Amino acid sequence: MRTGGILKLAALVSVFFLAAFLAFELLEINLDFHFAPTKQSRYKCGLSKPCPEGHFSFKMASGAASVVGPKICLDDHILMSGVKNNVGRGLNIALVNGRTGLLMKTEFFDLWAGDVNPLIQFLNKIEDGTIVMMATFDDSATKLNDVAKQLISDLGSSNISSLGFRDNWIFVGGKGIKTKSPFEQHIKNNAESNKYEGWPEVLEMEGCIPRRQD
Repeated sequence: MRTGGILKLAALVSVFFLAAFLAFELLEINLDFHFAPTKQSRYKCGLSKPCPEGHFSFKMASGAASVVGPKICLDDHILMSGVKNNVGRGLNIALVNGRTGLLMKTEFFDLWAGDVNPLIQFLNKIEDGTIVMMATFDDSATKLNDVAKQLISDLGSSNISSLGFRDNWIFVGGKGIKTKSPFEQHIKNNAESNKYEGWPEVLEMEGCIPRRQD
């Protein structure tokens, strides 16, 4: 009996360690799949492919609910993020020189408890040839009026007129643009489809912005 009990115990221990080993291996494979660098070269801002010559690489994300702020990257430089401590509730904006790709200014405007007039003044001062990158965080629509919406529309936005309470929206346009921008995403705040309680899911966008030549 004693010998049989020892053998059973040894068998159980062996099975336990085998199960633990297999679980570890599966976890390691899963982690490698999700987090390990791929063999493919890493491109600017983490894009899946490089941008053609004469273009700036960009990647951006809206805020997540009222917790995580937006993030804007251009040519491998983080322009705005929570880590840089230059984002806030409302509309977050980065201005970039359309010829050099250099950051000119960042600002955010609280359009829930704040005043829209500072935003209007800011938009009116943007110079021709400037790349304008915008991302929402929490609510960006409550104080947004028709004057501000028209100024943003003039930068190439197609969806700013329909931006509502706690919608998520990201956009890249430019001062002096002659057509509507292809770089824009908008998701409505909808209680039936929201990912978070009271807020829609995060929006992400990446692409290649043509460098201004003239």
